[in-house]
Amino acid sequence: MWKRLFKSVDKGFQFVEDWSLFTAVCIALLTAMANVVLRKTTQSFSLYWSDEVVRKVIYFSTYIGCVAAIRSRALIRIDALPQMLPILKKPLTIISHFAVIGFAVIMIYLGYQMTVMMYQDEYARTATLRIPEWYFYAILPIMGVMMLVRTLIVMWEDYRENKEITGD
Repeated sequence: MWKRLFKSVDKGFQFVEDWSLFTAVCIALLTAMANVVLRKTTQSFSLYWSDEVVRKVIYFSTYIGCVAAIRSRALIRIDALPQMLPILKKPLTIISHFAVIGFAVIMIYLGYQMTVMMYQDEYARTATLRIPEWYFYAILPIMGVMMLVRTLIVMWEDYRENKEITGD
Protein backbone atom coordinates (compact mmCIF):
# COMPACT_ATOMS: atom_id res chain seq x y z
CA MET A 1 0.00 0.00 0.00
CA TRP A 2 2.73 2.52 0.99
CA LYS A 3 4.85 1.59 -1.98
CA ARG A 4 2.00 2.32 -4.39
CA LEU A 5 1.16 5.61 -2.65
CA PHE A 6 4.78 6.76 -2.63
CA LYS A 7 5.19 5.74 -6.25
CA SER A 8 2.17 7.80 -7.33
CA VAL A 9 3.28 10.83 -5.27
CA ASP A 10 6.76 10.46 -6.78
CA LYS A 11 5.33 10.32 -10.31
CA GLY A 12 3.18 13.39 -9.65
CA PHE A 13 6.10 15.37 -8.23
CA GLN A 14 8.32 14.26 -11.09
CA PHE A 15 5.75 15.45 -13.64
CA VAL A 16 5.45 18.86 -11.93
CA GLU A 17 9.23 19.22 -11.57
CA ASP A 18 10.12 18.18 -15.09
CA TRP A 19 7.45 20.14 -16.93
CA SER A 20 7.65 23.28 -14.81
CA LEU A 21 11.44 23.37 -15.17
CA PHE A 22 11.23 22.66 -18.90
CA THR A 23 8.59 25.35 -19.43
CA ALA A 24 10.37 27.94 -17.30
CA VAL A 25 13.74 27.40 -18.96
CA CYS A 26 12.15 27.54 -22.43
CA ILE A 27 10.45 30.83 -21.56
CA ALA A 28 13.72 32.30 -20.27
CA LEU A 29 15.69 31.05 -23.26
CA LEU A 30 13.20 32.34 -25.83
CA THR A 31 12.89 35.69 -24.05
CA ALA A 32 16.65 36.16 -23.80
CA MET A 33 17.19 35.08 -27.42
CA ALA A 34 14.44 37.40 -28.67
CA ASN A 35 15.94 40.29 -26.75
CA VAL A 36 19.42 39.65 -28.15
CA VAL A 37 18.10 39.38 -31.71
CA LEU A 38 16.06 42.56 -31.33
CA ARG A 39 19.00 44.47 -29.87
CA LYS A 40 21.36 43.35 -32.63
CA THR A 41 18.98 43.79 -35.56
CA THR A 42 17.26 47.03 -34.57
CA GLN A 43 18.63 50.31 -33.30
CA SER A 44 15.95 51.22 -30.80
CA PHE A 45 13.93 48.15 -29.84
CA SER A 46 14.59 45.68 -27.05
CA LEU A 47 12.56 43.77 -24.50
CA TYR A 48 13.14 45.83 -21.36
CA TRP A 49 11.55 43.09 -19.23
CA SER A 50 13.61 40.13 -20.46
CA ASP A 51 16.20 40.39 -17.67
CA GLU A 52 13.47 40.23 -15.06
CA VAL A 53 11.98 37.11 -16.66
CA VAL A 54 15.37 35.39 -16.72
CA ARG A 55 16.03 36.35 -13.07
CA LYS A 56 12.67 34.96 -11.95
CA VAL A 57 13.23 31.73 -13.91
CA ILE A 58 16.62 31.26 -12.24
CA TYR A 59 14.93 31.81 -8.87
CA PHE A 60 12.19 29.30 -9.71
CA SER A 61 14.49 26.67 -11.21
CA THR A 62 16.87 26.83 -8.24
CA TYR A 63 14.17 25.94 -5.75
CA ILE A 64 12.33 23.37 -7.84
CA GLY A 65 15.72 21.96 -8.85
CA CYS A 66 16.39 21.25 -5.15
CA VAL A 67 13.37 18.96 -5.09
CA ALA A 68 14.50 17.22 -8.27
CA ALA A 69 17.99 16.79 -6.78
CA ILE A 70 16.51 14.89 -3.84
CA ARG A 71 14.76 12.53 -6.26
CA SER A 72 18.00 11.74 -8.06
CA ARG A 73 19.95 11.70 -4.78
CA ALA A 74 22.18 14.47 -6.08
CA LEU A 75 21.74 16.94 -3.24
CA ILE A 76 24.98 18.23 -1.70
CA ARG A 77 26.16 16.10 1.21
CA ILE A 78 29.28 14.77 2.88
CA ASP A 79 30.68 12.29 0.38
CA ALA A 80 34.41 11.88 1.02
CA LEU A 81 34.17 10.67 4.62
CA PRO A 82 31.93 7.65 3.87
CA GLN A 83 34.29 6.62 1.08
CA MET A 84 37.22 6.58 3.50
CA LEU A 85 35.23 5.05 6.37
CA PRO A 86 32.31 3.03 4.94
CA ILE A 87 30.88 2.47 8.43
CA LEU A 88 29.91 6.18 8.50
CA LYS A 89 27.74 5.97 5.39
CA LYS A 90 24.47 5.15 7.19
CA PRO A 91 24.81 7.68 10.03
CA LEU A 92 25.86 10.49 7.69
CA THR A 93 23.01 9.68 5.31
CA ILE A 94 20.55 9.86 8.20
CA ILE A 95 22.05 13.17 9.35
CA SER A 96 21.80 14.47 5.78
CA HIS A 97 18.13 13.46 5.56
CA PHE A 98 17.29 15.16 8.85
CA ALA A 99 19.17 18.30 7.77
CA VAL A 100 17.07 18.43 4.59
CA ILE A 101 13.89 17.90 6.62
CA GLY A 102 14.92 20.74 8.94
CA PHE A 103 15.59 22.99 5.96
CA ALA A 104 12.25 22.04 4.40
CA VAL A 105 10.36 22.85 7.60
CA ILE A 106 12.09 26.23 7.82
CA MET A 107 11.23 26.93 4.17
CA ILE A 108 7.59 26.04 4.78
CA TYR A 109 7.35 28.23 7.87
CA LEU A 110 9.32 31.27 6.69
CA GLY A 111 8.16 30.93 3.09
CA TYR A 112 4.55 30.98 4.17
CA GLN A 113 5.13 34.04 6.35
CA MET A 114 6.93 35.87 3.53
CA THR A 115 4.22 34.93 1.03
CA VAL A 116 1.49 36.28 3.31
CA MET A 117 3.51 39.45 3.93
CA MET A 118 3.94 40.03 0.17
CA TYR A 119 0.28 39.23 -0.46
CA GLN A 120 -0.80 41.88 2.04
CA ASP A 121 1.49 44.52 0.50
CA GLU A 122 -0.38 45.85 -2.51
CA TYR A 123 2.74 47.66 -3.75
CA ALA A 124 4.98 44.56 -3.78
CA ARG A 125 5.20 44.01 -7.51
CA THR A 126 8.02 43.18 -9.88
CA ALA A 127 9.85 46.21 -11.27
CA THR A 128 8.99 45.96 -14.95
CA LEU A 129 6.18 43.46 -15.45
CA ARG A 130 4.27 44.57 -12.34
CA ILE A 131 3.48 40.96 -11.34
CA PRO A 132 2.59 40.58 -7.65
CA GLU A 133 5.70 39.38 -5.79
CA TRP A 134 3.75 36.93 -3.65
CA TYR A 135 3.49 34.61 -6.67
CA PHE A 136 7.26 34.14 -6.54
CA TYR A 137 7.40 33.88 -2.75
CA ALA A 138 4.74 31.16 -2.88
CA ILE A 139 7.38 28.92 -4.45
CA LEU A 140 9.17 28.71 -1.08
CA PRO A 141 6.53 26.89 1.00
CA ILE A 142 5.51 24.75 -1.99
CA MET A 143 9.13 23.75 -2.48
CA GLY A 144 9.46 23.10 1.26
CA VAL A 145 6.49 20.74 1.24
CA MET A 146 7.78 18.95 -1.85
CA MET A 147 11.26 18.61 -0.32
CA LEU A 148 9.82 17.27 2.92
CA VAL A 149 7.64 14.69 1.19
CA ARG A 150 10.37 13.71 -1.27
CA THR A 151 12.90 13.28 1.57
CA LEU A 152 10.48 11.13 3.55
CA ILE A 153 9.98 8.96 0.47
CA VAL A 154 13.76 8.63 0.00
CA MET A 155 14.17 7.75 3.69
CA TRP A 156 11.47 5.10 3.37
CA GLU A 157 13.18 3.69 0.27
CA ASP A 158 16.49 3.57 2.16
CA TYR A 159 14.79 1.83 5.07
CA ARG A 160 13.14 -0.75 2.80
CA GLU A 161 16.42 -1.33 0.96
CA ASN A 162 18.32 -1.87 4.23
CA LYS A 163 15.57 -4.15 5.50
CA GLU A 164 15.78 -6.28 2.34
CA ILE A 165 19.58 -6.45 2.55
CA THR A 166 19.61 -7.56 6.18
CA GLY A 167 16.68 -9.92 5.60
CA ASP A 168 14.45 -8.51 8.37
